[in-house]
Amino acid sequence: MTNAQKIGQFAEDRAADYILSIGWKVIARNVKINVDNVRGEIDIAAIDNENELVIIEVRCRTFGKIQSPLDSVGARKLHALVKASMVFVNDLGWEKFWRIDIIGITLNEKQDLDDWTLEHVRDITSGTNFSL
Repeated sequence: MTNAQKIGQFAEDRAADYILSIGWKVIARNVKINVDNVRGEIDIAAIDNENELVIIEVRCRTFGKIQSPLDSVGARKLHALVKASMVFVNDLGWEKFWRIDIIGITLNEKQDLDDWTLEHVRDITSGTNFSL
């Protein structure tokens, strides 16, 4: 496993720990989507305290780099995430409200895994109209 993969796994584990700590239930992790023209991965899927399905994109960056983890989700990534999420939700048979959140993990400049911060932004696609 490369250092980048280790850091990515660390970030996803911290995000999952956080989700559990706020009382949500993790129902899936690292789900690969490969259907027709849709390819992607769902980092974490959870049920929140209001019984809504939440697709969580986990991003990790080092402090001081050009972009923060939250800013690293551009239009192309967001569109791919929405398409993969729609496939996941459909495959799950979920008929209630669902949304996409992002959790950003920022490591210090030395990438010390004991020194990090977490930010959680809910419903990153609110008000946006997407289609497959």
